[in-house]
Amino acid sequence: MPYTDEQRKGHIRELQKMLCGIAMLGGKIPQVLPDGVYGNDTRQAVEAFQREYGLPVTGDTDSDTWDMIAEVYRELTEGDPAAYHAFPSKGFTLDIGDSGELVYIIQAMLWKAAAWYDNMPKIAVSGEFGEETAAAVRVFRGCCGLPESGCVDCTTWNMLVRFLESKTS
Repeated sequence: MPYTDEQRKGHIRELQKMLCGIAMLGGKIPQVLPDGVYGNDTRQAVEAFQREYGLPVTGDTDSDTWDMIAEVYRELTEGDPAAYHAFPSKGFTLDIGDSGELVYIIQAMLWKAAAWYDNMPKIAVSGEFGEETAAAVRVFRGCCGLPESGCVDCTTWNMLVRFLESKTS
């Protein structure tokens, strides 16, 4: 049975998906969007990949290039979880009235801490830093020997992260 155009597009799309993942997770090759067309963007991504991984730079996907792309993609997607550095800077603080993604993360971490310890209050995970969150932060800070405060600073963040890491490892 002959190799159809649809099969060819499918293989190109698979290659592009792996290259896209490598670009997002590894950051060393240009981004390519999976469209099933081996155009200039795909060729440039393949060339950059070949250059980065010591393969002959041709822009063509021979079997050595395909195998290496598949291997690198697997290593990046099946490896250990990547750390997510959410806390913006050492001098940053969160307090009553703040809201957003970082507040959600902190509330989820405090909620998890409450699942392990009865003296930690269970709080809602809403993304809004209110008095309930500040009270939970005060309790957590007190348990860690930190000065009483309802705000989350870098030290509080680090203690919370390390506390949760100690419970999951």
